Amino acid sequence: MYEELSKGYDELYGAEQLKKIEIIKPYLKGKILDLGAGTGILAKHFPNVTSLEPCKEMLDQAPEPKVLAKAEEIPFEDNSFDTIVSLTALHHCDIDKVISEIKRLNPKHLALTLLKKSKNCKSFTKKLHENFKLKEIDEGKDLIFIQIN
Repeated sequence: MYEELSKGYDELYGAEQLKKIEIIKPYLKGKILDLGAGTGILAKHFPNVTSLEPCKEMLDQAPEPKVLAKAEEIPFEDNSFDTIVSLTALHHCDIDKVISEIKRLNPKHLALTLLKKSKNCKSFTKKLHENFKLKEIDEGKDLIFIQIN
């Protein structure tokens, strides 16, 4: 699906992604991993971002560094990042595996969004709150979760 969408993705969704980025901007610190980075919109606007994306056609548009991989199997050592971000991608994932990977990486900062109309939004929200201390922001289309320490 995203292979075909990749060419026009930023034009279709760039503005709404930038709106979410503006909200999470204060939490983007240190070395950042963007899970489900798509075309690398976060990396195009902030330094120190590694884009992780399973769709090659999307990832081809992202700046370096970038890694073709899934959020369920992050190919980095424990404690490799200060911040983990995921913008409107988690509804495509096995949330239990992603949570396990995030815990393994042990970031100081976390900024995640979930598409509210996704069928698993309620169950994923519950699991995120059970595993992390999060502040929840209703952004409109998405719920934004910010880790609070």
